Amino acid sequence: MKVPFSWLKDYVDIDITAQELAEKLFSCGFEVEELIYVGEKISRVVVGEVKSLTPHPDSDHMQICVVDCGKYGSDLQIVTGAPNVYVGMKTPCALDGSTVVESNPQMLEKNPDGIKKIKKGKLRGVESFGMLCSGEELGINDDYYAGAEVNGLLDLEKTAHVGEDIKKIVGLDDYVFDISITANRPDCQCVLGIAREVAAVLNKPLKEPSYAYTAHETAAASVDVEVLAPDLCPRYVGHYVENVTGGETPAWMRRYLALSGIRSISPIVDITNFVLLEMGQPMHAFDADELGGRKIVVRRANQGEKIVTLDEKEFTLTSDNLVICDGEKPVALAGIMGGLNSEIKPTTKNVFFESAKFARDNVRKTSRALGQSSDSSSRFEKGVDAYTNERGMARALHLIEELGCGKVTNIRRDVCAADLSPRFLTASVQKINALLGIQVPDDEIVSILSRLNFKPVLKGDALTVEIPGYRDDIDGYPDLAEEVIRMYGYEHITPTFLEKATVTGGGLTDEQKRELHVKNALRTQGFSEAYNYSFYSPKDLDLMKIPENALERNAVKILNPISEELSIMRTLLAPSMLQNAVRNIRRGNDIGRQFEVANIYIPSAADTQPIEKKHLVLGVWGGKNDFFD
Repeated sequence: MKVPFSWLKDYVDIDITAQELAEKLFSCGFEVEELIYVGEKISRVVVGEVKSLTPHPDSDHMQICVVDCGKYGSDLQIVTGAPNVYVGMKTPCALDGSTVVESNPQMLEKNPDGIKKIKKGKLRGVESFGMLCSGEELGINDDYYAGAEVNGLLDLEKTAHVGEDIKKIVGLDDYVFDISITANRPDCQCVLGIAREVAAVLNKPLKEPSYAYTAHETAAASVDVEVLAPDLCPRYVGHYVENVTGGETPAWMRRYLALSGIRSISPIVDITNFVLLEMGQPMHAFDADELGGRKIVVRRANQGEKIVTLDEKEFTLTSDNLVICDGEKPVALAGIMGGLNSEIKPTTKNVFFESAKFARDNVRKTSRALGQSSDSSSRFEKGVDAYTNERGMARALHLIEELGCGKVTNIRRDVCAADLSPRFLTASVQKINALLGIQVPDDEIVSILSRLNFKPVLKGDALTVEIPGYRDDIDGYPDLAEEVIRMYGYEHITPTFLEKATVTGGGLTDEQKRELHVKNALRTQGFSEAYNYSFYSPKDLDLMKIPENALERNAVKILNPISEELSIMRTLLAPSMLQNAVRNIRRGNDIGRQFEVANIYIPSAADTQPIEKKHLVLGVWGGKNDFFD
């Protein structure tokens, strides 16, 4: 997950470098896979002001500029062919020895790193001591700086100071942390989640974003919400916004989206993307006037029902898929992508916002089955808590008011089957310290948990903690111990060595020896050993014409299979070997010998482990006999 350094600073007063913060994050359990300096390809490019223009004596489109670059030279001569240059223009100036982004596709073979070096030289006989730059040569678009995509030089604001580093002007003087988020911390798949951790590890207060908004009375007809599958949608929050206006998304929001890899589309869509990145809450905006019957219904899809998503792909659905419908038709694939029939358009006037919690397993299975994924589905698959649904909606409505792009009404729908009551955990400080193997002071434990937004109360040895609503991973005192030590510091754990023990001689069992002997014998006969998945598809048994009443049909089913093709445990090894032969022949390996020694799995009594039996299978294929075989 990409987290801009400048965005983190909105929530925490960070007084250390990006490199030092990366080390702090690693020490508390977050691996920074890459620390990216946004302006790494740009060097020695400054703000220059064009003082005069003279036509080039040997070109009908080039001009000779005298450029003031402050301390780098007040009268630099630079030749340019840009059509939009004018006297008084402030524009990026690449000095002699500078580097910019290689914008010519034909030159990327010469400069595979994408960096173009600028040197003084002559252009048709006239000396040029640098280059005036476009936004493309800085590697930016309009989301970084307005006007960056024009055909010509980047026209900077008049307030820019000559000689100033261009990276500070156009937002390139920044770092982006590419952080690996572990599966147990879905609350940290957002900028605010990482900011909470940064505030805790630096022992600094967290500056929460504003969630305030005013709900206005409206004469608009209500929008009803009905959830027919509460097991797949524990909470659905919807809010109606009217009188939506167009306009531009503010520069600060466009830049944060760009640093996170998302292009600006429109204020309403940008707000949903911003809340996704900031809060970790996927949101969707429906054109309310396109909702048939002024109604939202969350239900399982009808068998064979169809939907066309925002990327103009049509899908045929099954009853395993969860859909958001209006009173007539599906308008979104729940947790994955909205429908084309209710998308936000430039003409949209009224919007119904969605902030929901969808069952992660269902989103994952639907996404895999349809081959359709999105930033939203990625987060739902990892887990989104019901607590954040309301906070995400409030944040979006605040931003609508702040940006002035709509009127927030009092039409709110909140259908909730989730348990939102606070969770408490009672633990023993002694047990926590015993698990850690060190003695962490009581007041330090309370301080650490408080910094992590827990609400601890210590009475003697008994520690009672109210768990934050977004921390679904906290389930017992070992989890609290982990929270304590990752903030206290693993370096406080003193290394200890195992006591001396009697060393016994190792060796293979008789069964292992027999297996090894068989494998070696087969290898000497030209067989290669194969390793296959321990599961396959019921269709594989059909292909082998295994009778329906055969024992091999009684297979152990996998609750959450990788795919339908790998949904039951193997009761035979032969189907996998046949698949190996087919794949090899298709790839031109017409002759082959393989063997596999592996377990098959036979169901036993309920709630017990299946019976495992070791089997051997041989596979030989080839069109012609080898004379020397």
